[in-house]
Amino acid sequence: MPTDPSKVLILCTGNSCRSIMAEALINQLGQGLFRAWSAGSAPSGYVHPYAIATLVRYGIDPGRPYSKSWNEFVGRPFDCVITVCDQAAGESCPIFPGRPTPLHWSIPDPAQVHGSEADIEAAFNGVLFLLKEHIEKLLHSVRLQHILKCAGSHEGRS
Repeated sequence: MPTDPSKVLILCTGNSCRSIMAEALINQLGQGLFRAWSAGSAPSGYVHPYAIATLVRYGIDPGRPYSKSWNEFVGRPFDCVITVCDQAAGESCPIFPGRPTPLHWSIPDPAQVHGSEADIEAAFNGVLFLLKEHIEKLLHSVRLQHILKCAGSHEGRS
């Protein structure tokens, strides 16, 4: 596997739920293959308590997240920039050096769910599982690329 982790920036509008959860998931599930950060186009200034509670409930270390602007990352190179909400995907993002691979995952905003505590918890759980599914596909793809690259470098050797 590569020695330097792939640098991933996850973007949404408020940087309070989805991107925060994706950052924690990538950092934990990536097992050193990835280093993730998150940011928002219009940061809310807080991290939603249900986002943290959901991560903790499923054994994901949330780290020390805070809601921040994507302007904090201008000029930093990334390998991949992922938008997790449709609004952020439609906005003009800053330019990040290094020609990062852009990805978009249309993830519903669990903070928009109103109702009982069980309804809200179910929405955050659903978002966590959806993000985990996308991240596992991304990790599988990266591992497969690495295997193919290694296989190609060993061709002709016998």
